[in-house]
Amino acid sequence: MKQEKLEEEGLLPEERRATFGLAAIYGSRMLGLFLILPVFALYAERLPSATPLLTGIAIGIYGLTQAVLQVPFGLISDRIGRKPVIVAGLLLFAAGSVVAATADDIWTIIAGRALQGSGAVAAAVMALLADLTRDSHRTRAMATVGVTIGFSFTVALIAGPLFNAWVGVPGLFWITAALALVGIAILLGVIPTPRRSSVHGEAEPVPGLFGKVLRNTQLLRLDLGIFCLHLVLTALFLAVPLELVDAGLPESRHAWLYLPVMLGGMGLMVPFVIKAEKGGKMKEVFLGAIGLLGLAQIGLYAFEGSLWGLGLALLAFFTAFNTLEATLPSLVSKLAPGNIRGTAMGVYSTSQFSGAFMGGLSGGWVHQHYGTTMVFVTGALIALIWLLAAQGMEVPVKGSSPATTAG
Repeated sequence: MKQEKLEEEGLLPEERRATFGLAAIYGSRMLGLFLILPVFALYAERLPSATPLLTGIAIGIYGLTQAVLQVPFGLISDRIGRKPVIVAGLLLFAAGSVVAATADDIWTIIAGRALQGSGAVAAAVMALLADLTRDSHRTRAMATVGVTIGFSFTVALIAGPLFNAWVGVPGLFWITAALALVGIAILLGVIPTPRRSSVHGEAEPVPGLFGKVLRNTQLLRLDLGIFCLHLVLTALFLAVPLELVDAGLPESRHAWLYLPVMLGGMGLMVPFVIKAEKGGKMKEVFLGAIGLLGLAQIGLYAFEGSLWGLGLALLAFFTAFNTLEATLPSLVSKLAPGNIRGTAMGVYSTSQFSGAFMGGLSGGWVHQHYGTTMVFVTGALIALIWLLAAQGMEVPVKGSSPATTAG
């Protein structure tokens, strides 16, 4: 009877501390990675030896080290404990931030960004959260941590240009180093230590289940989707800041364009997500958002030199981006049965970070050889490929188990 009462209640005090504390760590770390996104392309033009390709690599290289190391870090945490792995990862992140902050050339910044990404603690954070929450409340707690990614990105897009005007890009890297140290303090001073750690298939990758996940074509479509989405996003910011300056908006005022664009995109996203989740129109909304993503890229190409046109195209882009960013992990969670959900999300996250790296690499290469506007054309082509691949997607039947789908 007592257990049933606990199941009906909300999060226990210890669970709340774990959930919001780990969300703060996760969010501050992602904020640190995203802060330079809206300002680095302009800063890199003043660096010795910098080229558009090297600028793209500097922006995206963190995704490569994240993709390679996040699953191994999670597995190591099963053996030696969650907190030591998270502390080590945050120290690596802080060290990479210091390297980038003190750099005076593009190559050193690339090394610093790679070192930042090597602190790949996402899987260990989720595993620790699973250790500290009851089964009946774990999904809610994980969702709370998950939404911090979108929140951190929104804050970074607005705060990056504002802080850049005060402290410059090196100062942004010092801020990210400080955020990592604050994260360690929260981990050691606020987050409870679990009585025991165990493998949670619904929350973290399990090596023996990777084959099953990689044979699931529906999950692979979603992995392709998040890869394409973050490829296009990362490439976008190699060109947009330069285009805004050329259209007459000083670098110090970019935040005042991003603020209404991001808030507008988030507001416009809400009715689409509600229609998808509760109105039974998931596939239609999903495909429409991919199409809008591509059209927004065409708009950025067509409105070169027009500040109003670029602003409207960015509003369309972030409406589509926010819709897709919200629905993709929801679909992964629903299409993956509970015992493989953690592994499915691990592959999904690896695809996301791989997309960020390829966005920096391909966007920088296209910019260097064909100019900034062709980055948008490339993004539109990527969206078209994704749209064609997504035509065969299946969506969960409303009210069914996560593993049940309908074409």
